Amino acid sequence: MDEQGESIPAPGGADSWTTADPEAGAGAAVTLLRALIREACVNDGDPASGQEIRNVRVLQRFLSGVPDGALEMQVFESAPGRASLIARVRGTDPEAPALGLLGHLDVVPVDPDGWSRDPFSGEIIDGEVWGRGAVDMLYLTAVFACVLREAALAPERPRGDLVLLAVADEEAGGEYGLHWLLREHPGALRVTEVLSESGGMRFGDHVAIGVAEKGSAGRRLIVRGVPGHASIPYGAQSAAVRLGEVMQRLALFEPAIQLGELWSRFVSARVSDPRLAERLRDPVRLDAALGELGGIAGYAHAISRVTLSPTVLRAGKTHNVIPGKGRIDLDIRTLPGTTDEEVDELLRQMLGELADRVEIRHLRGWAATSSPTDTPLYAAVERAVTAVSGAPVVPNMAAGGSDARLFRELGIPAYGFGLLGPSWSYERYREHIHGHDERIDTGSVGLALEALRRIVRDRIG
Repeated sequence: MDEQGESIPAPGGADSWTTADPEAGAGAAVTLLRALIREACVNDGDPASGQEIRNVRVLQRFLSGVPDGALEMQVFESAPGRASLIARVRGTDPEAPALGLLGHLDVVPVDPDGWSRDPFSGEIIDGEVWGRGAVDMLYLTAVFACVLREAALAPERPRGDLVLLAVADEEAGGEYGLHWLLREHPGALRVTEVLSESGGMRFGDHVAIGVAEKGSAGRRLIVRGVPGHASIPYGAQSAAVRLGEVMQRLALFEPAIQLGELWSRFVSARVSDPRLAERLRDPVRLDAALGELGGIAGYAHAISRVTLSPTVLRAGKTHNVIPGKGRIDLDIRTLPGTTDEEVDELLRQMLGELADRVEIRHLRGWAATSSPTDTPLYAAVERAVTAVSGAPVVPNMAAGGSDARLFRELGIPAYGFGLLGPSWSYERYREHIHGHDERIDTGSVGLALEALRRIVRDRIG
């Protein structure tokens, strides 16, 4: 029993949380969420971590009561324990949309000392489910599975396919998850439109729905000097000193501000002071106004320009040797339309006269992606979210990345879905994702569930 007195099914035991009653769906989603949290599928980037097979088994048990033929389930394992589940309810019309519900099964590591409760307990405290992954994004994965199960148990099949894509390795880039699936088993992933994470938080009175993500253009800057014994520094040229010169330039460099349609809509939704809104729409005055945005200033800064963040700095191996080589790794996040050539030119501008003495190497990256807002799926999301929440919708760009970009790259529209309660500002949302004491209220789980039901009825019902 947990603190609310609810009996939690033991792994492999009776599947007491399953139900065909839509009114009981929110409770089913919450209990499924707690079960997913408890499996602790922590992905630290090591190929052997994650072990998402445990959460695949949770979902298989949850879906096991569906009659034969109503649901097709496939498990794909890219490496030992790195498993993904694809579950499909077949529609009656092959020409109808195939709606994909893209959720990931892995979570990021935790620092237990920073948590006030067990990060993998799945406890319900004061109406909130605690645990790593509660917000990012196991609550949505649970909601997706519940709506899929309801569709499979319905007396009539939907017009179009409904597909749960519960994948591994999203938190480390997806090489053992969606990347691998699209490369090795593309037929199993046949969808025409996708809903995933990065939506549902509040921008003022509006609910944000993700339509775009910044790209990633990682770079390594390599500097060389002349090594020597540290006791006789004369004549040596320390690569560490040269790294310091580059770091100083990085700290002072400001890429150009680039404002698009999403920026103006963000300002309209979030800023009620017309004078502040006017300054934020002016590239010349924008940075001076950022400080007045409070906790959302970091997000506003990120989506209004390319950002350059030094993350790894290395030079030297021992204290008595002047290093002859050093490196800086940069996490560079790009806006839609930014090319690799433009990123390299930006770095040369930053380096100035040092450019000829610094080697620029490309690390892993991907282009920024976006989906249009004039699609039938976006319209269905807008109708459903507004009907359930009573709030208008605003499209937004995520500063980070998600698996949704892989479908956008294929020309398939993909949106960051969600519907959190009115108190879930963007600041609260960002505080919980990858942060200490991650948790989500059960009311938000219910809101997302009801909105998704409406979308499914609208698109393929």
